[in-house]
Amino acid sequence: MAPTGERNENMGAIAGDDDDNEAQNLWATILGEVQSSSASNLPSTKSVLLLGDNESGKTTLVAKLQGVEEPKKGTGLEYYFINIKDEYRDEKARLGVWVLDGDPSHNGLLKYCVTKDNFEHNLVVLVASMSNPWSIMESLEKWTNVLREHIDRLKLQHEDRREYEESLVRFFQEYTEPEEGQSSQSVAAPRRDVNPLHPSASHTEEDRVLLPLGENTLSQNLGIPIVVVITKTDAISTLEKEHDYREEHFDFIQQHIRKFCLQIGAALVYTSVKEDKNCDLLYRYFEHRIYGFPFSQQAYVVEKDSVFVPTGWDNEKKIKILYENLSSMKAEDCYEDVIVKPMTRKPVQRDAEVIAEDEQVFLVKQQMQLSKQPAPGAAGESPLRPPAAATNKQSTSPRPTTPQLDGKNPQNTSEGMLANFFNSLLNKNTRTPVPTKAVVDSDKAAVTRDATAELERLTRSKKTPEAKPNGPDSSAS
Repeated sequence: MAPTGERNENMGAIAGDDDDNEAQNLWATILGEVQSSSASNLPSTKSVLLLGDNESGKTTLVAKLQGVEEPKKGTGLEYYFINIKDEYRDEKARLGVWVLDGDPSHNGLLKYCVTKDNFEHNLVVLVASMSNPWSIMESLEKWTNVLREHIDRLKLQHEDRREYEESLVRFFQEYTEPEEGQSSQSVAAPRRDVNPLHPSASHTEEDRVLLPLGENTLSQNLGIPIVVVITKTDAISTLEKEHDYREEHFDFIQQHIRKFCLQIGAALVYTSVKEDKNCDLLYRYFEHRIYGFPFSQQAYVVEKDSVFVPTGWDNEKKIKILYENLSSMKAEDCYEDVIVKPMTRKPVQRDAEVIAEDEQVFLVKQQMQLSKQPAPGAAGESPLRPPAAATNKQSTSPRPTTPQLDGKNPQNTSEGMLANFFNSLLNKNTRTPVPTKAVVDSDKAAVTRDATAELERLTRSKKTPEAKPNGPDSSAS
């Protein structure tokens, strides 16, 4: 039997070994967690590019995703960021957001946000507004062409671009719709070893059979993930009241947009910042599509103002369901022929109100015209007298003679005085082109007084008895 002291020493040695093992296991656990955490940190190279016409709501949408109440709009190419946080792993990242101005002159700025090196880390958002439904398809097609031309200018390697295009095809083929009532926690954890924007082929499921895509699905494969966002869906009520839009109009619009999204392999989200519809859904879909976060939202195409179609869910058979509601139009009708831009009514142009010119101003203008033109008759002839030619023509007819008063012709006395009187009126205030109201009023009063006095004087002169002529015949009479 071993001594008591020796047994205690052996027990102490065994206890020390256990403590060392526990410490080593603890440090190994901590290092393993740090290593796994560092390996699964959210990447900071991801970015989103928003393309759309001016006034389509791009800046307002980004501000809503940021949680900013008052958006600040810039010009050219704007840059923002959205905070992304993984609550499960307590990870954070900043998602860069580029917003291109709707002016075509700024399209060259795309070279700063989507390059050959960061192509695989970008997601493109095409923005159109429901407030102008007649221009939705034109806008989407225009900006798709702008994006295609920019990608062609990048001159990506043929193998790389083919791999990008095939990854979008695989995403469509491998899409599985989440079950109803399924929560995000029950969804399988994302694979962090791959890029969610361009997932690689799964080697564990080589024997899995993937169904071929439809004829029009990804017929315009650009090799970059796209999301089509229709903003301002709160304008639907205005379209119904003011433009007599009905349910079939919105079904017609939806089926055209979904066909377009199917061709480029894009998701579709109807949003309204004003009514806060689908903004949070769009944020979570960005997390899922860019970072691989779990996502359990099913497709929703019932309500006309909150449509959501994730990438990979749609097909031509599902779109044909909308054809049943089209009665006054056909699905194959031209979009611009059915959704017509309303005519803007021009304001009625009323005739301008004509204000009569003041008589004194009129007289001044006439005097200025007469002073510029040569006299029509002989020198010293009054402008009120008829022309000389007219006088000569009238002189051929017999003219009665009138008696003389004080050796003067009475016609010359009265008519000459009136001519001089009116000439003096015309010559008044010739230095002032447009007299003021006070001057005009005073001139009117003076003219009235002068005319009254002159008429009274002429009347008195006519009423005076004529002198009897002297001569040899007077005694005889």
